[in-house]
Amino acid sequence: MPGPVLHTGATVTCPHGAPLTVVTASPRVTVSGAPAAVLTDQGLVAGCPFTVPPGKPQPCVSTKWLAGAARVTSSGQPLLVNPVGALCLSADQIPAGPPIVCATQTQVVAT
Repeated sequence: MPGPVLHTGATVTCPHGAPLTVVTASPRVTVSGAPAAVLTDQGLVAGCPFTVPPGKPQPCVSTKWLAGAARVTSSGQPLLVNPVGALCLSADQIPAGPPIVCATQTQVVAT
């Protein structure tokens, strides 16, 4: 599915509202002056407030990207596009839901 290319300057949160930072390993392609994100990049979450009953903290700490662009790559890896196919995970690797892209560039679209 085509969509705007996700980059490190995008505003992304976990499903509980904590900020998610995309950490690029090999920033070869830039979009709006920021490195474009690829399928193998890490998504790190800081400050997630999520707690499961009876009060056990289970915050989101990372992101597992599930899908990227089908036809556009950087260094052989698919670029990430919005809407992103991903899950936010706790430290125990328990899925908490998809990340929410609040703001990103809209000029470069990939399929």
